[in-house]
Amino acid sequence: MLAGASGLIGSALADALRADGVPVTRLVRREATAPDEVSWAPETGGLDESVLAGARAVVSLGGASVGRFPWSASYKQQLRRSRLEPTETLAAALLRLGAGAPAFVSASAVGYYGSEPGQVLTESSAAGDTFLARLCVDWEAAAEAAASVTRVALLRTAPVVHRDGVLKPLILLTRFGLGGPIGRGTQSWPWISLEDEVRAIRAVIDGEISGPVNLTGPTRATANDLGFALARRMNRPFLLRAPAWAMRLVLGADATDALLTSDADVRPQTLLDAGFTFTHPTVDDAVAAAVPAA
Repeated sequence: MLAGASGLIGSALADALRADGVPVTRLVRREATAPDEVSWAPETGGLDESVLAGARAVVSLGGASVGRFPWSASYKQQLRRSRLEPTETLAAALLRLGAGAPAFVSASAVGYYGSEPGQVLTESSAAGDTFLARLCVDWEAAAEAAASVTRVALLRTAPVVHRDGVLKPLILLTRFGLGGPIGRGTQSWPWISLEDEVRAIRAVIDGEISGPVNLTGPTRATANDLGFALARRMNRPFLLRAPAWAMRLVLGADATDALLTSDADVRPQTLLDAGFTFTHPTVDDAVAAAVPAA
């Protein structure tokens, strides 16, 4: 059972599962028109729990994009509602099913940790105090409401290195020769390739992993490392610095501090302890997989 199947990660996960003969049922917020679709209304808690019965896992990946700027007061409310309402609806449905309910694999984000310069952050590290960190805490709490009846895993996902992920705005800037350091540029940026994101979610499901799981690449990368890798791949310069003060002025402090200038060296300790191996262990590998060489 998959909520958020139309997004970048959800569509790739559904394709990978189906390629291996694993049936996928998609939860859709409209009238179901295909045999693999089930309608639901998370904004009102509308979901018949019987549709979840018999599934191996319920995977929830929805949420309004954090890449839309600025984060106005109304958009921050949308960021919260689009994450909490579906998660609460699914957790409530699982609770109604009771013992024997499918595992609940619920999205979260590495934004949980906020900005912690100089620290290595694992699943045991404390939550930060940014807007996004507080949202992740509430998001995870909503999912953990189902822990009394089933296994709950929390996917603290890093920005995905893909043309339709974190690279989308960077590719445009780089193409026109406008790529360069973002703020200091030396801040740690968590990252993961789309292929490893999908493989990691499947490992969480198949490996019976519970609790928080950092879905990040295994090696540290800075904002400059990612930007340089992209510029080299596109054979374009990497020169023009975007000052932090200017980004805060244009994009807002919450979004800038949570996404662009945040310094968080997040490591996938739970995955590594489970024996997971990465197809793309460095950010250079991930960029090369996502962007054809110029």
